Amino acid sequence: MDYSLAAVKMLISQLRDAKPTPSQNATALGGVLFQRAWLQGVLVSDPVISGGRMVLDDGTGLVELSLSNDFALRQWKSGMYLMVVGVYHIRTGDMPLLKVHKMVDLSGRPDREAMWYLEVMDAYRLFYEPLIQEFS
Repeated sequence: MDYSLAAVKMLISQLRDAKPTPSQNATALGGVLFQRAWLQGVLVSDPVISGGRMVLDDGTGLVELSLSNDFALRQWKSGMYLMVVGVYHIRTGDMPLLKVHKMVDLSGRPDREAMWYLEVMDAYRLFYEPLIQEFS
């Protein structure tokens, strides 16, 4: 993994526009090349009830989370507000998949969801929008 490519703050709906690149280790969103996506949202499926399957909802879409053993052993519950960073895998005919390598429970943070939307908008306007428009 190339850690010189930052994790891109984005909404799940933006993942729909991401395209594979010739390098199997990266994905492109317009002119923005990334390996890892940074998402935040509410856990909507309880891993105990759903047989280990975890789904995150940020209000714009759903993404399935694939957890390493370290994260799978923790107590994640439906309704938690989570920050997740991981490798995005494009799948046709199924929900997008994020192979998680960082996951933090932000449920105790006031205004966390409203602030996240503002962070994503700010990053998009400052960094991503010019590149995306250039390659559109």
